[in-house]
Parts: sequence; C-alpha cells; structure tokens
Amino acid sequence: MPDLVAEALARLEDVEPVLCAFHTVFDSFPAVDPSLPLAGTPIAVKHGERRSHREALMALGCVPIGLTTTPDGTTPWQTWGRNSRGVTRNPWNLDRTPGGSSAGSAVAVASGVVPLATGVDGAGSIRVPAAWCGVFGLKTTSSERAAVGVFTRDPALLATYLGTSEVSSPTAVWSPDLGFASVDDEQAEIAFEAAAPLRPRSVALTLPDPAEDWFAGRCGPNPALDELFEHADLLLTPTTPGPPHGHDGPGARINTALTWAFNLSGHPAISIPAGFDSCGLPVGLQAVARHGREADLVAAARLVSGAVEAAPWPPR
Repeated sequence: MPDLVAEALARLEDVEPVLCAFHTVFDSFPAVDPSLPLAGTPIAVKHGERRSHREALMALGCVPIGLTTTPDGTTPWQTWGRNSRGVTRNPWNLDRTPGGSSAGSAVAVASGVVPLATGVDGAGSIRVPAAWCGVFGLKTTSSERAAVGVFTRDPALLATYLGTSEVSSPTAVWSPDLGFASVDDEQAEIAFEAAAPLRPRSVALTLPDPAEDWFAGRCGPNPALDELFEHADLLLTPTTPGPPHGHDGPGARINTALTWAFNLSGHPAISIPAGFDSCGLPVGLQAVARHGREADLVAAARLVSGAVEAAPWPPR
C-alpha cells in the first residue's frame, strides 16, 4: 500500500470517531502507474456520486480510500451528513454543521485525511461545505443543474485535476448579494477583503431570485450574466449569506442563496477560503467564470490563497 494511502488511513482512524465523515472505508486499493500526474494520491469519494468521475480521477493516478457521508433522509435539510456512528461535524467547531450535501468530502479534506475529495453540486453542495470547512470547492461547467467537482486545500491540485495551464490575472467584479440575497455584513466584508488581489470593481448587479426555480433543470441564457461576462472574467460574491449553523438545522435561512443561480445558468464556480469570522469559523469567497473557463477560477484561487494567511489545521 503506498505511503500516502497509509498516512491517509492513519489520519482517518484518528479523526473519524469524532467527525463521522465516511460512509464506507475501503480495505483494498488498486495498483497505480507511478508515471501518472497524481500517482498514489489518496482521495475520498462522495457517496452516490457518478462512477465516471471517480474513474476519471483514478486515470490520473488517484487512489480512492472510501465513500463520504451525505444527508441520510432523516431531515428535510441537505446541510449535513450522517453515518451509522452519528452526524458529520464541522472540524472547526463540532457543534456546527459542515454544510451539504457533500458534507463528508469537505470534512475529509479540511481535517487532513485526504488532499482531494469529490463532490456533486446541484445548488451549492460543493461550494457551501467548502466555505464552511475552509477549503477550496470547485463546481465545473455543466449543461445539467448538478455538476461534478472537487475539494482541496491546494490550488495546484485543481489545475492538475482540470488539466489547465496558467493564465494571466483575470479581471473581476464584485456583488455582495446578487441584488436579492440577505447577506450578513461580516460575511460580505471578509470575502471582499480576501478578494483584494483580484482588484474587483463593484457592480450594481440584480439577478432574478432563483428560489421559484428550485425544481427546475438548467435554465436558458441569462442576459444579466451574459452582459457581465462581456466586460469581466469573474463575478465575485460571498459564498454563503451566513456562518455554518448548528445541528438543529438552518431555520428559515437559505444558505444556497448565492450559489444556486449558477447551477441554473451552468457557469463554473469556486469557493475560496477567505479567512475567519469573529467566532473563528471559516468564510468563503465565491468566484464565477464564463462557461468552460475553469482556468480563470484556478488563477483566482492562486491569487487569493497567496494573500490570505494560511489556515492552521483544525483540531483533531
């Protein structure tokens, strides 16, 4: 068994009794061609994800070590995970949720079990837990509402995953609320400060609130976004309107208010760690790019992560 996989399993054994991030842990692992770009890299896979996505990562040399937790259907919320041992916990504060539905994958990366984990994002299910767990969470361009993507702590892994080359600094615009969302001042202030390396200019953007389209598939063209992307490479917002809530549920707050419009429009998007709020909880900066321009998101991740002070590992 490769050393990296053994280290991941040791870390998993250490944190899993408290964090409950894994649905299943594998007991056998495939041989890997050492010439592959991610040869021997242990990954966690979201339970119920498309098998083709896992296989694409294995073709790069990744070694899946287990399936991560998702909501189990016992509540109407998609903001947490659960396994047979209990509820999945946020590694920065065990009394808070890591978000969902890709809960366990975000926790597996944030707690240092694996450097890369997969997710599926249908309304913010990668970006919200990434923001609340203090890691990068990428949703790829998709012609369907639900898009595959990954979590990581290292922007370089995003570039390898995507097969993208380096790009020059992208131009960016900033909207604190997309014109309709109710966002906590602290979330907006921290995200905007983190965005400084991208030199964003503020825009008076008003998108239609997609709440009534919750059961829709991907919608058609969005004139407001089409016009915006004629003049800028990136749209920046806070990832979430507020901090992670407790395990009793989100109440009336819609935590996907700033993310799900881009599932309906199909644009790629990423949550970038932006720092911590006054309670010591992670805050995310969301960047949205033109269709097929994930390379601009990687460039943004590199620039912001180089300026934001590196987060310490969460407590064990």
